[in-house]
Amino acid sequence: MSELLSTINQEQNHETQQLSELPLMGVLELLNAHDASVAVAINKVLPDVAKAVELIATQIRLGGRLFYVGAGTSGRLGVLDSAECPPTFGIDPSLVQSIIAGGLEAMLAAVENIEDCTESAPTELRQRQLAPHDVVLGIAASGRTPFVISALDYAQQVGAKTIALSTRGPGLISQHADVSIAPDVGAEVLAGSTRMKSGSAQKMLLGMISTSVMILLGKVHGNLMIDVKANNQKLRIRAQHMVQQICDVDESIACNLLDSVDYNVRAAVLLYTLDISPSSALALAAQPFQPLKQQLLQGK
Repeated sequence: MSELLSTINQEQNHETQQLSELPLMGVLELLNAHDASVAVAINKVLPDVAKAVELIATQIRLGGRLFYVGAGTSGRLGVLDSAECPPTFGIDPSLVQSIIAGGLEAMLAAVENIEDCTESAPTELRQRQLAPHDVVLGIAASGRTPFVISALDYAQQVGAKTIALSTRGPGLISQHADVSIAPDVGAEVLAGSTRMKSGSAQKMLLGMISTSVMILLGKVHGNLMIDVKANNQKLRIRAQHMVQQICDVDESIACNLLDSVDYNVRAAVLLYTLDISPSSALALAAQPFQPLKQQLLQGK
């Protein structure tokens, strides 16, 4: 009991003990001030983030996949980032996957008791045929979630690479991974509510990691989502603008190029720049993990 009370005291933010007594603007200013500290904490661990990004990119090039594993808010943020990768970067949905304690039902309703389970995560990874080229990235604000630790341990048994992400400094999961990313965002404004600063840190880090990995894999040209899936009107317009910008052509030419290659931006640029057939442009665009600049140089 004394150990539990000690942990609770450590988690309580002494700067915000009068939170409920503040006027509304005082509450908002305090929340905003603490949110601003998250980016500062992340800045201190960027070398560790770089190690993780390089590890993931290397394994994917070898044919591996990336698995996010987490419980509660951590799991939901993993699901969110993995779901956004295919449309943003044009990758197969199997390349970046997520495993959340309690399954997809836990996305909409809290299933807190499942985070102590040490069997379900390995079972799920086994069903997805985790292999040595894969990477498991465990996410836990506290750094000690049994669900996540069991996933990392199973991954190491298989020979897969492992990354631990915690947000109150190095935690227990840091000892179960090849690479540890462990910023300390400090105690939450609302004691124990890790959906706040810890959640913000996890969202920032996962977005940073997945985007940087895709840059290394050639899925970004300049600052453009060259492989975006243009499957709605907004994205089709964005695709047109990208082709206009890269090829320096007007809207009409950009639309004609995109129409001939099923609105594949990369293929449209290759079609125009290399003066090849639409089928050849699509075949070249389908080459995995090739920067557009490199493809253009090779084709000339």
